[in-house]
Amino acid sequence: MRGLYNLLVSIAWWILQLIAIFSSKIRLFVKGRKASKKLLATISTSDQPCIWMHVASLGEYEQGLPILEEIKHSYPAHKIVLTFFSPSGYEVKKDSKAADHVLYLPMDTQSNTRQFLDTFNPSLTIFIKYEIWPNYLAQLKQRKIPTLLVSAIFSKRQIFFKPWGGFMRKSLLTFDHFFVQDQNSKVLLNTLGHQNVTISGDTRFDRVYEILKRDNQLEFMARFKGGDFCLVAGSTWPEDEKILAEYINNAPKGQKFALAPHTIKPTHIQRIKNGISKKTVCFSEMGETDLSQYDVLIIDTIGLLTKIYSYADAAYVGGAFATGLHNTLEPAVYGIPVLIGPNYDGFKEAEDLVAQKGIHSISNLKEFNSRMASLTTDHPFRTKTGMINSNYITKNVGATNQVMDYVKTIL
Repeated sequence: MRGLYNLLVSIAWWILQLIAIFSSKIRLFVKGRKASKKLLATISTSDQPCIWMHVASLGEYEQGLPILEEIKHSYPAHKIVLTFFSPSGYEVKKDSKAADHVLYLPMDTQSNTRQFLDTFNPSLTIFIKYEIWPNYLAQLKQRKIPTLLVSAIFSKRQIFFKPWGGFMRKSLLTFDHFFVQDQNSKVLLNTLGHQNVTISGDTRFDRVYEILKRDNQLEFMARFKGGDFCLVAGSTWPEDEKILAEYINNAPKGQKFALAPHTIKPTHIQRIKNGISKKTVCFSEMGETDLSQYDVLIIDTIGLLTKIYSYADAAYVGGAFATGLHNTLEPAVYGIPVLIGPNYDGFKEAEDLVAQKGIHSISNLKEFNSRMASLTTDHPFRTKTGMINSNYITKNVGATNQVMDYVKTIL
């Protein structure tokens, strides 16, 4: 099976190089990995200890960041290497100060894994959530490098629990310890014979809880919101934006809307503006504009959404009509109600909070209108709903401490 896997990885790499001619995202994927290979050739190996963390994309980076920060604080003599699989994570965080080296993970070939591990020789490796790369894991095991899987979540749908998943099941054997999000994941791993499992929860709770401790003030948001009800819609996709635009166009006075779309290409931003009849301004063009005179503020930049949520009376988180729900914990930590689309299966925090009625799922404009009517007119209902969310987050912090307690037994 390993020979077949290696052949498939090599074929995939050549196919991706062809697709890169036509796809800008795949082009970044390919160019980034070629750049990583060149970088590895220039890095001199040293006796300085190193810790390696690998994440898939931006969401997993947010899960790993609390651990990176604790490691950096507790082990300042160690170099930190951070690798990404996806361009959507690397391109946003390539200048992150959380690590000494930030790069794309080279393709999972035997030669790449040897070169990578020869260069950095980590004394500890941490993979986040779903990342299972057989050649890297086999090399780590062979070199007796302690390897953890953190904030992992498993389900019967995954290949590890299928009759034909033997090769991938063997890769799980290489991990020294699993830190999983829930009891179901622990039980599933136990059925495979893994007893080295701790239910620690999700480190993202620690990440978002830290948001409350920082300065979240944004002068432009204070001017825009004034004393009005404000809905902040974050990481929206066209399917979300269609419903939002229809509601906004018919919303009563005294409601403000801050929209932070997932895609901020000028053509997409213009399309959103064209669909809204209310007075609208973009972040990039506001200058010294009197923002209090506008109903809609489109955030056509990145890096501000978590602070913007602090000005919301309610939030809408996009993606659950499209490719996948985005981060609902970031608005929930502020103790406000959260609305999402209908497809949230597999997002544990959303499943939990929908069941507890802190998050409300809508399937169409009619349901959105009904929920917004309650949130804008029934203040006790809005307060109670928001408290459900903040209490849920408070009860689930602490995963980072559990991981770090284990790390201290290794380093």
